[in-house]
Amino acid sequence: MFRYYLLLGLRSLRRNPALTALMVLTLAIGVAASVATLTILHVMSGNPIPHKSARLIVPLLDVAPLRGYVPGEKSPFANQSSYKDVLNYLRSAQGARRTALYEIGGSIEPARREDPVVDLDGLATTSDFFPMFELPFKYGQPWTAADDTREARVAVLSKAKSAALYGENVDPVGKRFRMWGSDFTVVGVIDKWNPVPRYTNLINGSGGYFNGENQVYVPFATAIAHEQRSNGSTNCSHDSGVGYKGFLASECIWITPWFELASASDRPALQAWLDAYAADQRRGGRLERNAPNRLFNVMEWMEFLEVVRADNKLAVWLSFGFLLLCIVNTMGLLLAKFSSRAAEVGVRRALGAGQGAIFRQFLTETGVIGLAGGLLGLVLAFLSLWLIRQQSRDLSAVAHMDWSMLAATFVIAVGAAIVAGLLPTWRACQVSPALQLKSQ
Repeated sequence: MFRYYLLLGLRSLRRNPALTALMVLTLAIGVAASVATLTILHVMSGNPIPHKSARLIVPLLDVAPLRGYVPGEKSPFANQSSYKDVLNYLRSAQGARRTALYEIGGSIEPARREDPVVDLDGLATTSDFFPMFELPFKYGQPWTAADDTREARVAVLSKAKSAALYGENVDPVGKRFRMWGSDFTVVGVIDKWNPVPRYTNLINGSGGYFNGENQVYVPFATAIAHEQRSNGSTNCSHDSGVGYKGFLASECIWITPWFELASASDRPALQAWLDAYAADQRRGGRLERNAPNRLFNVMEWMEFLEVVRADNKLAVWLSFGFLLLCIVNTMGLLLAKFSSRAAEVGVRRALGAGQGAIFRQFLTETGVIGLAGGLLGLVLAFLSLWLIRQQSRDLSAVAHMDWSMLAATFVIAVGAAIVAGLLPTWRACQVSPALQLKSQ
């Protein structure tokens, strides 16, 4: 019976191709606008490591002075950690793994003066970083914990930077390059890895939340030994101290620490340890504000840093408001179309068709309109996302549709058409066969 209703619907749509095209186009534009903005929000707010995001934790202490403190207010001096706190985190026995990272920059010093200087952007971190965040290796492996301790001159390169320096599909493990006045040995090459959002180092100076790539990774202690400051964000609420040693001893915040827990249920124990650590620091004269000591898992961390801004969410609501307007317009067109077929409905009713049969026939017809609108809307959505990628570098990494959004496109389109067709279909079912036959 569905096939019969489908054939009836297709024949009806072919009777007035201009009206049909107008309804399909109206739905398609509304679907494209809503799906394009929803796709961007979906990618921006997605869980970048869903199987362990609840076990990856960022600790935060507010190290700013008491002056100007408003309890409950979000402090600009409480989004990273100081060097002294990070050292204590790394030396603790908390969690299954511990790491810390900050953005670095450098230049590869050429062997010959006539050769160009190659700039590098990357991370100073520890050996636990790689298994913690599950970075895939194309060549080699991470450096060891012993390399962290002895400030080894070792490095891991990204796939793209390795290809640029040593050639495509060349294993550079064991090769050396000179940076910061020292020779570094390549121990590994990361395969393609660029999570969106860049949750590992959201506070950075090389690409923002969604763009950029870490081209080189070096041991945290090695970067400190070479007196490398952060290439990203650094906030100092106190005196930054004299020289690099004074900077390390200061309350400046510039490092992001991470703990990996064996289980999400270990979080209360980590919170208790952090509270005890903060209390000990206060006894030593630090942490004047006595602000709450907070822990954030991956999704909480992205929410805290407002990776998805309010205007991104507002854009989605506005696009769905536009889709609602398109549904109302389609509803009006369907009312006009179905009203003009009152005589046909009257004849069918007189021949024995019930209201249910009429309802299913007309609803199937609106479903066909929705499916056509979904196909056209999908094309327009891809075009919209392409235009967004061309116009906005910041959104180029998130303006991509995945399979879930492909499915959502058709669900939204068919659902919108059915909603638009409910009232016209119900009105068509109310046609009196006696009145229609008398008027013929």
